[in-house]
Amino acid sequence: MTNKKLIYIFIHLLFLYFFQEESFAQEKAKIFGKITDEKNNPIEYVNIGIFDITNPIGITTDHNGKYALTIPANIQLTIIASFTGFESQKEKILLAPNNIKEINFKLKKITNQLPEFVIQDTRTRNSSLNRLNPKNVSQIPSVSGGVESIIKMMPGVSSNNELSSQYNVRGGNYDENLVYVNDIEIYRPLLVRSGQQEGLSFVNSDLVSSILFSAGGFDARYGDKMSSVLDIKYKKPTSFAGNVSMSLLGASMHLEGTLMNSRLSYLIGARQKSNQYLLNSMQTKGEYRPSFTDIQTLLTYDFSEKLELSFLGNYARNIYNVVPENRETDFGTINQALRLKIYFDGQELDRFETFFGALSLNYKPKSNINIKNTISAFQSYEEETFDIQGQYWLSQLEADFGKETFAQEAFNLGVGTYINHARNYLNSTVINFENRGSVAKTYHFIQWGAKYQLEQIVDKLNEWKLVDSSDYTLPNPPDSIGSNNPPHYPLELQNVYKAKNDLSSNRVSGFIQDTWTIDGDTNRLSLTSGIRFSYWDLNQELLVSPRATISYKPRWEKDIVLRFSTGLYYQSPFYRELRDQKGVLNLNLKSQESIHFVAGMDWNLTIWDRPFKFVSEAYYKYLNNLIPYEIDNVRIRYSAKNEAHGYATGIDFRLNGEFVKGIESWASLSIMQTQENIDNDSYVDNNGNTIEPGFIPRPTDQRVVFSLFFQDYLPRIPNIKMHLNLVYGASLPFGPPNSERYKQTLRIPAYRRVDIGSSYLLKSKTAKLSSKNIFRKLETIWISVEVFNLLQISNTISYIWISDVSNRQYAVPNYLTPRQLNVKLVVEF
Repeated sequence: MTNKKLIYIFIHLLFLYFFQEESFAQEKAKIFGKITDEKNNPIEYVNIGIFDITNPIGITTDHNGKYALTIPANIQLTIIASFTGFESQKEKILLAPNNIKEINFKLKKITNQLPEFVIQDTRTRNSSLNRLNPKNVSQIPSVSGGVESIIKMMPGVSSNNELSSQYNVRGGNYDENLVYVNDIEIYRPLLVRSGQQEGLSFVNSDLVSSILFSAGGFDARYGDKMSSVLDIKYKKPTSFAGNVSMSLLGASMHLEGTLMNSRLSYLIGARQKSNQYLLNSMQTKGEYRPSFTDIQTLLTYDFSEKLELSFLGNYARNIYNVVPENRETDFGTINQALRLKIYFDGQELDRFETFFGALSLNYKPKSNINIKNTISAFQSYEEETFDIQGQYWLSQLEADFGKETFAQEAFNLGVGTYINHARNYLNSTVINFENRGSVAKTYHFIQWGAKYQLEQIVDKLNEWKLVDSSDYTLPNPPDSIGSNNPPHYPLELQNVYKAKNDLSSNRVSGFIQDTWTIDGDTNRLSLTSGIRFSYWDLNQELLVSPRATISYKPRWEKDIVLRFSTGLYYQSPFYRELRDQKGVLNLNLKSQESIHFVAGMDWNLTIWDRPFKFVSEAYYKYLNNLIPYEIDNVRIRYSAKNEAHGYATGIDFRLNGEFVKGIESWASLSIMQTQENIDNDSYVDNNGNTIEPGFIPRPTDQRVVFSLFFQDYLPRIPNIKMHLNLVYGASLPFGPPNSERYKQTLRIPAYRRVDIGSSYLLKSKTAKLSSKNIFRKLETIWISVEVFNLLQISNTISYIWISDVSNRQYAVPNYLTPRQLNVKLVVEF
């Protein structure tokens, strides 16, 4: 079926949905109301549901604590309101056809107990999105921390670098993931090449109220990337609150509240991080001076119940400065144990400074209509400068157990010097004007959007490497070896990248989609279908992307929802894809293409009389117009050519629930394969035969990933809890630098890591303190002790390649962080 035929079918279906008569209507009534706490503050995301009918229905409250729900008439029903941390409430009701009734609930806070009833967000469950609990972010023992620590443990997601917040999804790379905060797409710096430099991610977990994540098959309302979407919503405060957190890795604080008779709400967060404590334990010894700072705010003013103005702002400054001194690494096998010693001169100084601001006007002319206009701007100033000289000694170690010199240096294999130089500067500006809207009908939820985007990039690249092995520079000039009087040649540098690029371009994009409850009030069968378009004036490419998800809840005793998603996902190039490894831009580069087929199951079940959820998805992604790339640490370098096609296929499993009564744990397993076939990559072997490499593993081809997050507590002292984070990731492909892609099929050892933490609740919300006690106004006080890399496993992130005069190369592993101890204090008020 051609793309034009497929597009025609989707458009035809959309018009049928929008203008059909609601033939499925039956006798019904309506309830509405508001949910508040004991202080009359509205509560967002409260679950409102009806479960004593054949087909349960439900909805969640908005940021004003309000809800509206259409229900069957002439039937006695039980309305249930529940929310984590509050006592559930219920009320019986019997309404005549077309009656409307207001039902308000006031929920009471509880501690150390889960709600009696768990209501599902039906709209989310019928989509490819997974809703995650933001409260678990602070519980997971993690070096990088943040919301990404939860995302990395989702099925289909992998990350082999605890120092980075980046992640791969189902065979894609870091650049293929969408991130939204309050419906605004978030960008990140482009020059970062290692987890040590990266610093803080944009999302501040202290400010988060909602986390939605999809690993594929997502809706048309989300943008043009090929792998995943992370949809974050920040809080809208209703009362004064805040927290302060301090640890050996940094500190953070946030304040929230309302002013002007609750018309103005404010949310302010600040973070300071320094991974100096971690870096000092790594192979390369030296003076590390990293400093990562971030300030964010969300201000919202309600002119009326219909009109709201909000401002989201962020300033981030990430500075990475290191003066390396020496390094010693043992590697190899038992029969050939090697040791590399390097003594350094010079330093590295990197600076990444970003500014972000977004102004949104939200208008609700009617209760079922919402229109949002947003102006946003992102600006980044990036500097990467280093001059580092390394003098190295490569030695073979004594492998005879019977000798006194066992494991000591037996003889020298090579001596050399290398110099790395860089003066890289990049300034980027992205400005957006966007309109989004939605209309909720009885059996339809229609959404649309249109966006104009201006991009400006100024890039200055100056980078090279010089290698001098045993008094010979590499690569060797002709006739310079084996001669007593070699001719004079100037020094020849390696990896010379010099370029100056100034680029400005415009993009236009939009979408329309509808979620149709096909079988009316039973809510067993629903279809979400939509279509996206985008146009980029740089390569004059017009893209049309239809997408659809259908979900069905069979009439089984088991609470199971079946889903199938498919769609066409284009990824239009951004600046990083346009630039090849030498800094040259390909302005004719076209979009990469991925067609998703995702079949899934969502099963709510009971084990040990406790609630659990089992989710499984099988998928196949056809990939076309691919731009091959290489990964070094977190740095991605593209070929800047559409010269490959490929696929990604696999299956994901996730089981989460109360493994221990009252607290959530989960386990995820992913099995995946992704390969690509690069055009015109044949070569002639030593026998004169032409060899076609065919399909080769992509750089993110990680066959098996397993993760486990487990929580427990002492039965007699529930205020003492344990948190375990276990990750296993199978080996990833790699190869020698500057080699052909078909040669990069060696494998890095598997990533294995266990982090564990123990926390103690020093003060709970229910603690009764005297009026003179200075802690009486504090909600909770937690203290935690964490052990990172409990099993002291040396995980490899990349390799440094050492050459001798004969140009024989040795791959020396760069290891990640060893076992470290962290202490954390969290105070909430």
